[in-house]
Amino acid sequence: MKELNELEMKVLDLLKEDARMTPALLATLIGVDEVEIITAIAELESEHVIVKYAAVVNWSKVEDEKVTAQIEVQITPERGRGFEGIAERIYLYPQVKSVFLMSGAYDLLVEIEGRNLREVANFVTEKLSTIDSVLSTKTNFILKKYKQDGIIYEEQEEEPRLMISP
Repeated sequence: MKELNELEMKVLDLLKEDARMTPALLATLIGVDEVEIITAIAELESEHVIVKYAAVVNWSKVEDEKVTAQIEVQITPERGRGFEGIAERIYLYPQVKSVFLMSGAYDLLVEIEGRNLREVANFVTEKLSTIDSVLSTKTNFILKKYKQDGIIYEEQEEEPRLMISP
């Protein structure tokens, strides 16, 4: 695990807020030379600390009928590999967007996307549930996203103010 210096932490914090920030802007905001920023970013990318730059999309504003589900999965760990082998087997499916090892009532939280409910159901019954180590699944469909990764999706309406008259 890489121990980050103060400059690298500042770069990561700013890029997490807006990945489109240029090295010149980052240098200005942090108060260092642009070459230092370019070097820091290159090192963070080569060490796989920065793994991808991505846009955050509010899909509800687009005519796209994607269905997102979070599946709670209870599994029996594999001897010698624990949860790693099963998690890897699951995250290699293209419809799987995230896999998390959890504490609590279930072991893995799997987030998938499908074109419709049937596609998600087929994934759960034909692919996920058939893995030998999977004991049970519980599927929860995401109906609406209000906030994700610190980003509020819906614009908040201002409460109408009543006029005060003398």
